[in-house]
Amino acid sequence: MSAPFCGNTAMRENEMAQSERPAHSEIPLVDESAETLPAPVWQRTIMAAFAGGLTLISIAQAADLPSRLGYSYYTEQFLAIVLGLSLGLVFLVRRTGPQAAGPLDLAFSGLGLGLSLYVAWAYPTLVSSAMMLPWDALIAGIALFLLVLEGLRRTVGWTLVVVVLAICGYGLVGHLVPGVLQTREVAANRMAVYLSFDPNGLLGVTLNVAATVVVAFVFFGQLLLRSGGGDFFNDIALATMGRRRGGASKISIVASGLFGSISGVVVSNIVATGIVTIRLMINSGFRRTTAAAIEAVASTGGQIAPPVMGAVAFLMADILQKPYSEIVVAALVPALLYYVSLFVQADLLAAKQNIRPVEGEDIPPVAGVMRRGWVFVVPFAAIVMALFWFNQRAETAALWGGLATIVIGFIAGYGKVRMRFGDLWRCAVETGQSITEIIMISAAAGFIIGVLNVTGLGFAVTFALVDLGQGSLFLLLLISAAVCLILGMGMPTVGVYLLLAVLVAPSLVETGVEPIAAHLFIFYLGMMSMVTPPIGIGAFFAASIAKASPMPTALEAMRFGWTAYIVPFLFVFSPALLLIGDPLDIALAVITAVLGVYAISAAFIGWFAGPAGALRRILIGVAGGALLLPPGIGGGATLWVNAAGFLLLLVQWLAAIRPSGIAPQPHTREMES
Repeated sequence: MSAPFCGNTAMRENEMAQSERPAHSEIPLVDESAETLPAPVWQRTIMAAFAGGLTLISIAQAADLPSRLGYSYYTEQFLAIVLGLSLGLVFLVRRTGPQAAGPLDLAFSGLGLGLSLYVAWAYPTLVSSAMMLPWDALIAGIALFLLVLEGLRRTVGWTLVVVVLAICGYGLVGHLVPGVLQTREVAANRMAVYLSFDPNGLLGVTLNVAATVVVAFVFFGQLLLRSGGGDFFNDIALATMGRRRGGASKISIVASGLFGSISGVVVSNIVATGIVTIRLMINSGFRRTTAAAIEAVASTGGQIAPPVMGAVAFLMADILQKPYSEIVVAALVPALLYYVSLFVQADLLAAKQNIRPVEGEDIPPVAGVMRRGWVFVVPFAAIVMALFWFNQRAETAALWGGLATIVIGFIAGYGKVRMRFGDLWRCAVETGQSITEIIMISAAAGFIIGVLNVTGLGFAVTFALVDLGQGSLFLLLLISAAVCLILGMGMPTVGVYLLLAVLVAPSLVETGVEPIAAHLFIFYLGMMSMVTPPIGIGAFFAASIAKASPMPTALEAMRFGWTAYIVPFLFVFSPALLLIGDPLDIALAVITAVLGVYAISAAFIGWFAGPAGALRRILIGVAGGALLLPPGIGGGATLWVNAAGFLLLLVQWLAAIRPSGIAPQPHTREMES
């Protein structure tokens, strides 16, 4: 998921007529997985074979190809092969030396691959004799546990490793702890075998989702980039938003939203779009901290934007045992409110500071962009049809989209970009390289889930949180939100969600919260740790590109992304914001929420059809808060509160435009359009 969409232009400069491309497409390729120095040819060949093989095996599994050919096997055997290829690749790519992989890297790589292949081959025997704790199962289990933790450390750092070790350690001594957090006693050797071979452990549901659904969608994303779709997204963002007030910020929001809806990786989004858009925003008049904050929040929003949602949508669907399409539908309105708030704040801030649009010569014509790129709607239409019309699984829908993209890439492409047969292999290799981080996180999450199950720690944590909430759902939500923000600091999206899904979400469901609402709640609050001090990785990364101060950038990013802190509380009490319930309640909740988001955003900026003083900002904020209340909060009085908020907002609007006697400012018409 780490390949920046703008990078394809740089990779194919020799194939494109630069005179036909706008200047903004010349963006340097930045790849998070790239080595500091190139490895020897033989090592690069092995890495490519591992990465491409990982992708092809996963695609074959997603397409049920082995079953169609008559092969029968345990799903855990397939997962062991995927894990082996991932471990073999991780220790070669994330090597200890600056250039070639050293003896230790090669040993870890070979050991990880060899052990995993042995587990795949001997799995039927190992699982049938697991209760007897055979020596080969014990050795393989302990070795795989240590190798996965080292692979996890090399890919995402120490944070998640420490969490896994802490939970596993507690599982071994939890039976000695008095009170509600006491667990059942499990011997260390039995736990090692259980975690490595039980379907509730390492080779469990999280790894299976990552190895099939996530790989299929990442492969689709890579195909889209190679076929020119990334350039189309970039161009359409610039063409539609560049001529508007504060156009550079809106280009950042649209481009990050489009790319983020496919990749869902914050840092990759910032690299892909921020290298250009942050510079554009600064040059057009935005402060450096503001430019970095807008980019960080827009890129973080890619985590909650369907269809991929940082790969969490697939995991959530599997954990909740609900169709993937149901998760995507539920996430639509919160994502809409998030981006409406960000767009409104950027627009009103540009009005307040009189920030000019992007220079006209840098903007391609909309008609030309659509004429060359309209075909890229087809892959997304194929995915939607597969999910909602033909009721296909998520991985199958991704394969439909991938096939449509391949056809488009070879026949039409975008501009001078055409897909070649070699690109298919390169897409497979890039997919395998970018998926290893998620594979490691999913494997580690399997250890956590296994410990919670075998020791009963999961039930103990749920009971403790519910007891701490003292019967108050709002208090429990506040406690859960704090836990989510703390546990999410410094962790990638998938790791944040999986950890919170097993530690926090069950306590919310236990108190009667709609399961989808509970899981989206913990996901949104955990995701916002990416821009929340003191460890706001996304905000700090954007600040480094903008050469801005990290902490002020993170604080400003919190203001731009305020909806992600507030809206989760609202949809817990009123699932209408998740498109669940009576259609009339849903329509009313969405309309009033959009108006409320607009009003509160205007109050934050201090511009509402003109400059707004302190008193007017307070009144506008109160009106927005009243409008934001959805059905389900306050019973029948909610409608009257909404109406009062609307009247108060209307009065402030009329008061704002009365002195000049003119129609509302252009930004209002722009937003309504």
